[in-house]
Amino acid sequence: MKKYMFCFLLFVAASAICLGVGFVITKDSVRPEKALPGATLETETVTEAQIVINQEEVQPANAKGKEKYYLVSEDGYLLVLYQDKTTICLYTHMPVTDFPEEERGKLMEGIWFTSMIEVFNYLESYTS
Repeated sequence: MKKYMFCFLLFVAASAICLGVGFVITKDSVRPEKALPGATLETETVTEAQIVINQEEVQPANAKGKEKYYLVSEDGYLLVLYQDKTTICLYTHMPVTDFPEEERGKLMEGIWFTSMIEVFNYLESYTS
């Protein structure tokens, strides 16, 4: 019985020592950092030309009436073409059958978009 008591006390002592050492080691690393007096932090600055007060009236620089991307159905799948209608920008691998009948007609003729984000938003609205 004394052996078991001795082993138990040895285990408790070793555990207490390990916990104490762990506490001492991690005590300093958890401390929050304080700002140094006179130190300056580099931050991102915005010039007056970049500040936009009314976002609704601002159009992106590439949307000055020029449509740059053409979404069209070819061979039953959707393709995104550049403005010249011959250079393929993106293979979507999306079948036209996933779209409603009224949209299929529009896709057969082709739909113009001013940015790739608009193309992705359009595709996401019909696939999700």
